[in-house]
Amino acid sequence: MNLSGFYTILLLIVSNVFMTFAWYGHLKLREYSWFAALPLFGVIAISWGIAFFEYCFQVPANRLGFQGNGGPFSLMQLKIIQEVITLVVFVLFSTLAFKTETLKWNHLLAFFFLIAAVYLVFKK
Repeated sequence: MNLSGFYTILLLIVSNVFMTFAWYGHLKLREYSWFAALPLFGVIAISWGIAFFEYCFQVPANRLGFQGNGGPFSLMQLKIIQEVITLVVFVLFSTLAFKTETLKWNHLLAFFFLIAAVYLVFKK
């Protein structure tokens, strides 16, 4: 993998941290009284504000990594990489932020299939 592939994956990881927090962070922030008192529109506005930063990393990652722009990855490969990163970031977030979530055997099996998907999408 060349340097643009490394930067693509790094940008996708940062993007997915913002995305996960935008989509699920409000469930944890509800524990704070000031946040719990916000109307739904306020929660949506805060999530949109966080999601803006997701796009600031996601769009450059895809432009840099896409073969059509000189990057190392096909469109299918970019999508599979992004999905795997999304799920890894989500599992870390949910197990660290929400102590009630546990990793079970079926989750591990699903990860195995994701790794198989990555293998298959990169197979010539």
